[in-house]
Amino acid sequence: MPRFVAFLRAINVGGRVVTMAELRGHFEALGLSDVETFIASGNVIFSTRATAMPALEKRIANGLLAKLGYEVPSFVRTGTEVAAIAKYQPFTAAERAGSQTFCVGLLAEPLSPTAKNALMALQTDIDIFHVNKREIYWSSQKGQSDSVISNVLLERTLKVRFTFRGTNTMVRITAKYGL
Repeated sequence: MPRFVAFLRAINVGGRVVTMAELRGHFEALGLSDVETFIASGNVIFSTRATAMPALEKRIANGLLAKLGYEVPSFVRTGTEVAAIAKYQPFTAAERAGSQTFCVGLLAEPLSPTAKNALMALQTDIDIFHVNKREIYWSSQKGQSDSVISNVLLERTLKVRFTFRGTNTMVRITAKYGL
């Protein structure tokens, strides 16, 4: 059975705490199998025969809303997609030099041309972006918390929801689960 990774937003932030055992139980209750969690920030690896990604994301989000009582946007990728994200090099060596933040934003669907243009307009000497498929890559010469770019600014500008993960997290998931 194929392996997938759900990247959840709003898990263990803002005072909302969910243990990884609880989270695994919620996924198992949805009929997903071989459920494992990776670090306590909403990365869930699982197997399923389901192949319709939007329906799977909605099923997970609706199930978590029912169990947790708040919205948890869910962004699912196949194991192959996660491995490709981990290997992808969107920035040149010069652009990566001195970077303190290197993240990937996971989207439900590719950005529209308008949203992509709006994202590129936010670039500065410190923060640069790259878009590939359903991902936004962000490199910053400062730490994410020190940048003028924030999740709130990005969502307001792009008019889409997403969740960020450090690219090292993607590499570690790929290595640990053989994706």
